[in-house]
Amino acid sequence: MKKIRIFSLLLALLLLLSACTPAVENPDTSKPGNIIPLNPSTHEGQCPDKDPYENVTKEAFYANYSPACCLTNAKYRSKHGLLSGSAEVPGQFAVDAENRPMADGKYIRNTSAYYADGGSTYIIVDSAGKEVMRIYKGGGYITLEEVAAYMYAFGGSSAGIPANYTTSKKTRPSESIWGEHLRVNHSKFSGSTSKYPYEPELPDISGCGGDLQYFEMDIGTTGTYTPGGYAVKIYNDGTVITRGAARIVYTRQDKNRNGTIEQDEVYVFYTDNHYNDFREYLNYYGGWGEIFGNITGGGEHSSKTNCNPTPYVPTAYKDFVQLDNAA
Repeated sequence: MKKIRIFSLLLALLLLLSACTPAVENPDTSKPGNIIPLNPSTHEGQCPDKDPYENVTKEAFYANYSPACCLTNAKYRSKHGLLSGSAEVPGQFAVDAENRPMADGKYIRNTSAYYADGGSTYIIVDSAGKEVMRIYKGGGYITLEEVAAYMYAFGGSSAGIPANYTTSKKTRPSESIWGEHLRVNHSKFSGSTSKYPYEPELPDISGCGGDLQYFEMDIGTTGTYTPGGYAVKIYNDGTVITRGAARIVYTRQDKNRNGTIEQDEVYVFYTDNHYNDFREYLNYYGGWGEIFGNITGGGEHSSKTNCNPTPYVPTAYKDFVQLDNAA
């Protein structure tokens, strides 16, 4: 029995290694800060024509884990409830990049948006404009960085969400092929400061008379501390989901409802304390804006009387890098 188990793990490893052989990233080293996206057809051609995970157990898959290397590979994984991104459950707080560029006293939001594979692959860069990773539309993701980038790239009016998410708030891990990687909740976020005075007003939000409709979704963490006696538990232990206090809040519908989200209508925020404070995602790895909101202003958590939310802190807009050969 032990020999069979070892053989199974070795077979799984061989299948995973043969599933994709990534091409060389950033081949043009003579131009620091530039990214040369891989030719989509060349990259796709290195993925198998047949499903490499048909007979691979989840135990074997995660025992020798590496993120998906191409769009085709990500699609095969989602078919079986297997992640495409990092398998490490994030902590409660956003982790800042060592360098977060500023201009005129404001953090810079990267306005570059680089896609490949007909818009189904998004390239995440660092603060220097160098490629860090890729995420694939329809893939499964659990880290804050990947989910935030996913919603920045694929959210909006298309209402795209990672494959391991469900709009329901009550689905159990045992009811989904995603098991412990299941993430729940994708619903409207009003942001009404008259109903919830401890919440800061997000830019042009419909709940305060603005034109932008925001949606929210859970971020599953290793446990979120929330004042008020809530237990700190892992989001999904494989049996039970404890939703905690961490959420992504983003713009889903545009002002004129024409299905196109303009640059000044794209917002992705993270709250780690249940809508009391927010930070804006700045469209690069580790790019998080200045924190603002109720606790930051000295208010009492979720109090409708003892609250003092500080306003949204605007960011500066800048194109980090101009790619020479955008796919």
